[in-house]
Amino acid sequence: MIADQLLVNNNEAKATYSKDKTSEKPKRSIAKSVSWRIVGTLDTILISWIITGTLSLAFSIGMVELVTKMVLYFFHERIWNRINWGR
Repeated sequence: MIADQLLVNNNEAKATYSKDKTSEKPKRSIAKSVSWRIVGTLDTILISWIITGTLSLAFSIGMVELVTKMVLYFFHERIWNRINWGR
């Protein structure tokens, strides 16, 4: 979805964005996704550290969570792309 937006012809993108001032440019969406994933992973590491008391284990859990959540989100998005409800 975001990759498709990045590949759109620049003129088409300008026309789309000028029609809908509430939408974001794809680069902003990517930056927000990355920053949110960082915050989420740091939260998981902190909670894991508090629960386990071991920083190395907390980082291991955080890194596994980082990868699995990105993969799950990808499939979540693909499934929602097939659902027409709310469009």
